Amino acid sequence: MTSQDHSRPLAAGGPGLPPPGCPAHGAAEQLISMYGPEFAEDPAAVYARMRAQGPVSAVEIAPGVPATLVTGYTTALEVLRDQKNFPKNARPWQQTIPADSPVLPMMMYRPNCLHTDGDVHSRLRGALNDGLSRIDIGTLRHYIERGAQTLLDEIAPAGEADLLSQYGKLLPILVFDQILKCPPHLSERMTKSFATIFDGVDAKGTEQANEDVFLCALELVALRRERPGPDLVSWLIAHPAELSTDEIVHTILLLVAAGVEPVQNLIANTLRLLLSDDRFADGLAGGSVQIADALAEILWTDPPMANYSPTHPPNPVTLSGGVQIPGGRPVLISLAAANTDPALSAARAAGNRAHLAFSAGPHVCPAQAQAITIASVAIEALLDRLPELELAVPVEQLTWRQGPFHRALTALPVRFPVVQPSVPIDVPTGGSRWNTSQSPSSSTPPAATSRPRQNSSAPGESPRWWSSLVRWWRGQ
Repeated sequence: MTSQDHSRPLAAGGPGLPPPGCPAHGAAEQLISMYGPEFAEDPAAVYARMRAQGPVSAVEIAPGVPATLVTGYTTALEVLRDQKNFPKNARPWQQTIPADSPVLPMMMYRPNCLHTDGDVHSRLRGALNDGLSRIDIGTLRHYIERGAQTLLDEIAPAGEADLLSQYGKLLPILVFDQILKCPPHLSERMTKSFATIFDGVDAKGTEQANEDVFLCALELVALRRERPGPDLVSWLIAHPAELSTDEIVHTILLLVAAGVEPVQNLIANTLRLLLSDDRFADGLAGGSVQIADALAEILWTDPPMANYSPTHPPNPVTLSGGVQIPGGRPVLISLAAANTDPALSAARAAGNRAHLAFSAGPHVCPAQAQAITIASVAIEALLDRLPELELAVPVEQLTWRQGPFHRALTALPVRFPVVQPSVPIDVPTGGSRWNTSQSPSSSTPPAATSRPRQNSSAPGESPRWWSSLVRWWRGQ
């Protein structure tokens, strides 16, 4: 892949650049594109080109939208831990780009803990931590296993499937519908709109999708105010921090955005590795696959969120080693490139789990334990039911969705011997023959919760309810 495939000049005076005539310009700045098909096909090659320039690179994340991408692991940690020089406030930047920019919904200011700093961040993060701490792990596993069994009952008799559209995409949605007690018509609209937002390539579509997710979350809050229950939305509404309706809505959007699209990519990317790499594929039939090892490897090498954790330094910053970060334009962390920094090869080989797949610092993902649980239980349930699973096409023929933020397959076609739907998962709830032990991992531990865990109510949904929810989602 040549440099001409990815670089294009940005004219002087564009968003986030010094004014024309400033010595910082020199020639028109060469930016590396992160939104086209070439980047989606082989991002590792692009990251390698970037590293040749140093730990940071000038990139273009959408037409006319420049940013700084951090590809070095040590530099990434320094940025993520420095709230003073790298604040989350995106509002000044938002005034410099078109309102219909396809990347705006992913990076714009929202009143939730991801996009705020200081005392506001602490208050919003504390409320979210408290809500997440009340999700009983046994109940969560029940939701995952029940949803997986319902989906696999439909898949197993066919002998072939697209594990992305028929399994990986749907299962996190079913689980979060239960956690939030979200009606399926709202979750359908939200998750389909979020898929458009995560792609970050369709200007008209992302603007409409951003409006739609807000309206759906607003309707969900109204429903839970009217009929509160043992669910995360109701807990946020009743929290002593007294979140405003706007704060609750945007916290819900954060939960859905982080809990559905990235988790479905984690499931699909891990299954791709399990089915294509001889280190894992040879152990499928014998039940000796180490699912925890495969998940850990994907979190290092192909994290579902490849480039994110945006910050907005108002002024230039000089980091350790003389690394220069310009001000006035967003800084993104390449979680994928930082994780695969050649300087870390020994740490990865030794099983070190200080990857950045869940970010780091004060804004480290608060729900990484839940994400790992959903992915690992989803994979173990699938392999228990369909142990002779194999890819239907060579792994090289799998294709990836375009966009600057995620690492997401377009499909994951597989084939397997037909299994009748009456065959149950052959292990009791909460048990498995697969090694799925996996602890949340990040270079910074999750923030502590501010009050003790309280369990949610015991699960009681019938298989018929789950089946009807799946049929709704498939338009049946």
